[in-house]
Amino acid sequence: IIYLFNRRVAAQIKEMFTIDENHGEIRLQGKLDYEEMNSYEITIEARDKGWPPLSGHCKVVVEVLDVND
Repeated sequence: IIYLFNRRVAAQIKEMFTIDENHGEIRLQGKLDYEEMNSYEITIEARDKGWPPLSGHCKVVVEVLDVND
């Protein structure tokens, strides 16, 4: 099974996060700012390597906490 961002995921999210294709682990590439965006919804697709490939999807919600206040 390979894991990837859904093709409709915004470019901004693809710049902020990466996903490990083999394990599905999502990692942050930079810093998040609560004042810019307080949450992110990321649609992830899991696809098998069969022919034709079968796939499923889920939504991951990342909530950013405002630690400055």
